[in-house]
Amino acid sequence: MQLIKIESAPDLVDQVYRSLLDAISEGSLAPGARIMQEDLAAQLSVSRQPVLQALRLLKKDGFVLDAPGRGVLVAPLDVAWLVQIYQVRSALDALAARLAAQGHTQLDPQLIRQGRKAARGHDVKAMMAADAAFHAAIYAASGNPLIAQSAQLHWHHIRRAMGAVLQVSTMRESIWDEHEAIAQAIAAGDATQAEALIREHGEEAGHNLAALLSSALAQPAASTAL
Repeated sequence: MQLIKIESAPDLVDQVYRSLLDAISEGSLAPGARIMQEDLAAQLSVSRQPVLQALRLLKKDGFVLDAPGRGVLVAPLDVAWLVQIYQVRSALDALAARLAAQGHTQLDPQLIRQGRKAARGHDVKAMMAADAAFHAAIYAASGNPLIAQSAQLHWHHIRRAMGAVLQVSTMRESIWDEHEAIAQAIAAGDATQAEALIREHGEEAGHNLAALLSSALAQPAASTAL
């Protein structure tokens, strides 16, 4: 049997989706910002079809809404719902930390160093990436792949909230103090302490997020449109 060779090509829909999701998560596309399909296609130098498909995916995932007239709007941040997401994440993190501690897992110290470095900088995307890497390492160390899969379901919404909060937060360094204490408890095999620390970390993050995000959303900001 002879098959026609298929030339590999980048998935334009996925690229447009991720580009928009990054802009929404990092705050360069603020809640309420209008996105025009034609303008976006021109800016990204792609046809309108992948843009249309990407916007449909973003709408399905709750990141954009239909706009009056033409285009779509970046969806508002629902603080109460995000706090509920953090409650679920805290429970998953607690289970992961307990399982990882039972194996006396030594997390890579570079995770903490990179996190502290990002916290001292101004790159919000780097801060979010460092946080995600730390939690992903604990999920992997748990030995239960369902934990990471479950946490991933809501990660983009958490990332969006973090993007808004990290721009105004003064608690970036203290977060990594908590991360380091969690890593030490896991390495020591203290499952009870590791579980308690990471659960408290998640619950406190949810409460702080609610307060900081409410404050950030109350501040006037210029709307960005594409």
